Amino acid sequence: MLDILYEDQDLIAINKPHGLLVHRSAIAADASEFALQLLRDQLQQTVYPAHRLDRKTGGVLLFSRNKEMDSLSQQLFADKKVTKIYWTIVRGYTDDSGSIDYPLRKENGTLQDAVTHYRTLSRSEIAIPSGKYATSRYSLVEVKPETGRMHQIRKHMAHIFHPILADRPYGCNKQNKLWKEQFAMDTMMLHAATLIFEHPRSQQTVTIQAPLLPEFIRVQKILGLFCI
Repeated sequence: MLDILYEDQDLIAINKPHGLLVHRSAIAADASEFALQLLRDQLQQTVYPAHRLDRKTGGVLLFSRNKEMDSLSQQLFADKKVTKIYWTIVRGYTDDSGSIDYPLRKENGTLQDAVTHYRTLSRSEIAIPSGKYATSRYSLVEVKPETGRMHQIRKHMAHIFHPILADRPYGCNKQNKLWKEQFAMDTMMLHAATLIFEHPRSQQTVTIQAPLLPEFIRVQKILGLFCI
């Protein structure tokens, strides 16, 4: 059963597990389960995804329950009227806060503006060697993407040399290998924590928050990375 975070007559949101595709995709022929179908079967009702999350990303995923709301909710995201907040665990010590303004290239070669804002919530250092260093350092970071490009957060964090833990292909292969061997962990540490928007029908502000998923919590505990 999918964990339902919010629902009304028009909208429903789930806490999508890491590794679950939103819907069928030709580029992921190995998958047999999809959030869209699982939620449809759970509700016995057709639903429509209002936005997308990467397969590897967990957290808030919003669906519409009718065609009218499908159009309205997708327009909210297209018009940048939805505040999206993510939590991620990355390699190294990030700055206290910052903005990444770095265009990203689409598959057809077209460059798109892409802006991501972030602030550091906590930092940690563990006694495991990393390359030429005697220890390994990590940060827990809150991220707010201003634009919504494919893999934007993953690419932007790698661009500033703080790749997301267990990200492939944008992450650090040495760190990913270390975590798989030392801790049997290969879940990408990116969580869609919060969506905030004005409901298209009631015009009331809706805030949907997704609790962290078990593997994210396990990595937090290993590193002692909690909000300070």
